[in-house]
Amino acid sequence: MGRFLFVVPPLVGHVNPAVGTAAALAARGHDVAWAGHPDLVRSLAGSDAVVHPCALPGDVPPRPADLKGPAAFRFLWESFLVPLADAMAPGVRTAIGAYDPDVVVCDQQAVAGALVAESLGRTWVTSATTSAELVDPLAAMPKVAAWVDELLAGLRGRVGGDAGGADPRFSPHGVLAYTTRALLGPAELPEQVRLVGPSVTARPAGGDDFPWEWLDDSALPTVLVSLGTANNDAGARFLNAAAQALGAMADRVRAVLVDPGGLVGGRLPDHLLVRPHVPQLALLERLDAVVCHAGHNTVCEALWHGVPLVVAPIRDDQPIVAGQVVDAGAGVRLRFGRADAARIGAAVDAVLDPARGHRKAAEAVGESFRAAGGSASAADHLEAVAAGSAGAAGASRATGTTEIAASIGGDDSHDCHDGEVRVS
Repeated sequence: MGRFLFVVPPLVGHVNPAVGTAAALAARGHDVAWAGHPDLVRSLAGSDAVVHPCALPGDVPPRPADLKGPAAFRFLWESFLVPLADAMAPGVRTAIGAYDPDVVVCDQQAVAGALVAESLGRTWVTSATTSAELVDPLAAMPKVAAWVDELLAGLRGRVGGDAGGADPRFSPHGVLAYTTRALLGPAELPEQVRLVGPSVTARPAGGDDFPWEWLDDSALPTVLVSLGTANNDAGARFLNAAAQALGAMADRVRAVLVDPGGLVGGRLPDHLLVRPHVPQLALLERLDAVVCHAGHNTVCEALWHGVPLVVAPIRDDQPIVAGQVVDAGAGVRLRFGRADAARIGAAVDAVLDPARGHRKAAEAVGESFRAAGGSASAADHLEAVAAGSAGAAGASRATGTTEIAASIGGDDSHDCHDGEVRVS
């Protein structure tokens, strides 16, 4: 059977889709391992996951809460993705040498995986957990695109020894895109992209202290408000505005607000429930609407369950995903900076109104997700890639392993460094 190494960044929304694909491969008898942050991977993939540790950049500055647009994009690459790649590269190289995978599955934002795998002559496949890169967001900004190319060229020289020439965000062996045309729209795609649909899978069992009996106390529609796990810096005003809006709708809704940073102040009415975390997948089965930041993971999980959305994108890929939700008819978009209580309340009323068709559109997108196959389809493609590369890998395995061992470096090159674990 095959051996698959998943290289992932310390971002929840990027690890979760890979978890489903890895589980599908394991269920078919394949061997699976990870290169990334051990604590985060095991919290999402299970405590028995085999994780080869990779370092984190130790001096990433906090991103200013008001940073948006091109400035936020520049910060993402210059202050996080590139330092992350530099930090992860030694651990990825060690993992490939120790685990000897048939295929390396590289998250699109963990570019060290692709650069190192290509430099070692290994077959690698891209895991695209958001559709933003697929629609070429920099097409209208050639100077920014050229700047990113320069960053990647510098990275290639440092971590890949200038070997290879493929864009580390788009493997020639395939790009697993966890979406479908029903959400993505008619955008022209590179030929190697495989629209496999979202990989939605059960989370590892943990301490579920959610008060499920609270949901049984009323027949009113239930709304979830969540800004993900990486937006505490920007979320205080929006979450409090949402609490105000939904607090005034006691006769029409009840709501769960996810507030990991303790940002929602004041005494709240009984029909509002504030929690630092929620079992989102289990909760979605009982929801009528979701108010969120348009993170791709949250959007896809909501639509998988046929739940319409109010999307208020903050930065990064979120405006692109929000536009896809609206174009699919599955939700309403708000401007994050102008989303006051009145606008949030009106948007919630709109997505809950059957006459507007948002629920029906969300259900249609969800049906397309399930038809695409998700983790099973992703596993199918990875099996095919592994089978196609087996002959070439066998012919060069001895030489390649010798070269890898010689390039690994010191004993501490794979240690996890203390640093911020960023999640989204």
